[in-house]
Amino acid sequence: MTLVAEREAPARAPHPLRAEAVRGFAPAAGAAVLLTTGVLLAGSSARWQGAWAETATEVHGSLLIAVPLAAAAGCWQGGRERRRRTEELWGTVVRAPLARFLASALPVAAWVALGHLLAAGLALLATWPYARGDRPHLAQLPGDAVALAAAALLGHVVGRAVATRLAAPLLAMAGYVGLGIATAGNAGAMLQLNPSYRVLAEVRPVWWQPVAMAVWTGGLALAAVLGYAARRRVTALLPLTAAVAAGVLLVQSGDGMWRPDPLARRQVCDTSTAPAVCVNARYAGMLPQVTEALSGVTGRLRGVRGLPARWEDRAGRPHADEAALPAITPLGWSAVRGRLTDPRQFAWEAVANLGLRGDCGEKWLSGGVLLADDAVEDYLAPLPARQHFDDIHAHGDAADRAGLRKRRAARARLAGMGERQRRDWLSAYFAARGRCDVKGVPAL
Repeated sequence: MTLVAEREAPARAPHPLRAEAVRGFAPAAGAAVLLTTGVLLAGSSARWQGAWAETATEVHGSLLIAVPLAAAAGCWQGGRERRRRTEELWGTVVRAPLARFLASALPVAAWVALGHLLAAGLALLATWPYARGDRPHLAQLPGDAVALAAAALLGHVVGRAVATRLAAPLLAMAGYVGLGIATAGNAGAMLQLNPSYRVLAEVRPVWWQPVAMAVWTGGLALAAVLGYAARRRVTALLPLTAAVAAGVLLVQSGDGMWRPDPLARRQVCDTSTAPAVCVNARYAGMLPQVTEALSGVTGRLRGVRGLPARWEDRAGRPHADEAALPAITPLGWSAVRGRLTDPRQFAWEAVANLGLRGDCGEKWLSGGVLLADDAVEDYLAPLPARQHFDDIHAHGDAADRAGLRKRRAARARLAGMGERQRRDWLSAYFAARGRCDVKGVPAL
């Protein structure tokens, strides 16, 4: 029996798209976007690491840097064959110009989009241990990824068309300046078309806004690619038409693209105290520590009449029976990573919002009333820097020293009252304060 050795089949050459995707410049471009976005987010972590909405806002805002970077990466890749002096060689291959273009451009576009998505994922993981309410906001991530891929494709077209090594850095600078101008408040229609436009954390996009933005940016990029590399350049009209339609929709909709976050209008309250303590539902998990920070105030106000019904945490002026809770947002000031930065300062601001700084006009600036304000404030929640200011007045002129003696005497009289007497005095004080009745303020 004759044994016939089977001829081994020749190994298949790897697809050019796969080769470009796993080796060369494309992975480096994705890593650059990941690193740049990560550094930007790390530098501002106090502003977002603790709330899902703020995290989404910061991640989306990083496109101001990431989009020009993606465009520059695509531009650098587009000029590769010119730098290698292999343009004529590539012109002799069998593949169509569009296929050659996409084999070089798509890996960079995919990697820069992936780099941004990885940075967003890391930001969400960093927020998760500190989030105190709400849930992750992911609506804009697909549109952001498409915008980055589109920027890389447009940059690739520029790199093929412009014969200079400075094209990539110049394109990055032009993109950054252009997006910055489009972000300005007076940018008009450009503001609605800007893929990096960052809105307040209290609003969310309507369901179609990310889709329209993806069609706008992706359609422009695809039209540029087809117009440059396709054999039938008329095919570029189809994506260009879609992009124009999406752009018109974005411009005509204006602020209609955004809706208030329903959770931002809800309150979560602890009614075991008087006044009750309410925080915005987006930070519901912070309610126990806010209540704890105000426990000294609510304990001293137990039994006092004429108080607001609650501290509330919503935009705008509080209702007649409410007092504004000190601002938890913007994050990075009163709260960082789900914790109050200075509970004593927070308590003092809450006391001020009970009516000690109301709009009663100049008639409330009389000496006796100001002494009562100072004594009540000092009794309920002293200003953390109180001693510092007292020391300044103690070393001032005669009028400063006399005023300090009066304030200290009034504080001592209020603190030295019996519990029932002080409760009645505070009830009369808050009743007069609510009516702006200067004559009704009890003396100290």
